[in-house]
Amino acid sequence: MRRIIGLVATGLGTFFIVAALLIHFVIVGQALKFPLGVYRVLIYQGNNVSYFSQASLNEISGATVRLTQTLRGDVSAGNTNVSVWDEFTSTYDTTNHVQVQYSQSRIAFDRRTGVLISCCGAAVGTDTHIDFAGQGVEFPMNSQKQTYNVFDTTLLKAVPADYAGQATVDGLSAYKYVATVAPTKVGTQSVPGSLLGSTASSVSLGQFYQSTTTFYVDPVTGTIVNLNENEHVGLRDSTGTERIVEFNGDLAMTPATVQSQVNIAKSGDTETSAVSTIVPLTAGILGVVLLVLGIVLVLISREDVEYEE
Repeated sequence: MRRIIGLVATGLGTFFIVAALLIHFVIVGQALKFPLGVYRVLIYQGNNVSYFSQASLNEISGATVRLTQTLRGDVSAGNTNVSVWDEFTSTYDTTNHVQVQYSQSRIAFDRRTGVLISCCGAAVGTDTHIDFAGQGVEFPMNSQKQTYNVFDTTLLKAVPADYAGQATVDGLSAYKYVATVAPTKVGTQSVPGSLLGSTASSVSLGQFYQSTTTFYVDPVTGTIVNLNENEHVGLRDSTGTERIVEFNGDLAMTPATVQSQVNIAKSGDTETSAVSTIVPLTAGILGVVLLVLGIVLVLISREDVEYEE
């Protein structure tokens, strides 16, 4: 009887040890993914912002601006490997009660790395002919202290975000990455000549964009728990002189949004820890105990048989 119990315990012990190894080295990588279905509303605020009003054709300065970014997952468009999220962004001047800008986009990205993919109707505005690359709304799970490429929706290409140290965000240890875009011409704009003191009905100016974006990322889940973007867009004449400021401001996540993102990250950290550490560790310990117990029982039963003989 001891021999049978020992053999069963040995078999179970071996099974749990193998299962622990599979969970830790294989299954974790397959199971932990960014979700298909999601609904998040992220609020950013900027103070002392300047922008050019298309309605009144003059520059507004000293405004408080609120940017609302809504993310909604399209479950039916995603699959095992790809998530598809729709993004709606509204920029509103709360000082003068004016809508500054509204945009929408659709992104598809790898559910393990967060890297954008050109598929599934991905677009910025109505432009679907974009070579999407780099990180989008998430950094990779298990982010490293290295440079990552992040997609810039103004340049329509990926730019490097360099690792810049660690920071604590609402009690959560986060990695800091900084992406800097030097003044870059992104298009042209026609403005009334009267704005520039010209007798011409309209004047074409070059549109130049520059920004510095700082990402604070939970390295375990890849969740962006805080984000600050300093952006400047100006219109320059043929001599390179800036004639009109289209937008100049520093936007950052509100404290409530930061707290919400931190809560998402902490929940993900707990789930990740359970799947990648607690479950395989428990299975491994149980497997070792059963294996040792089984071997001991088999040896004891063998000694009993030899003694009886």
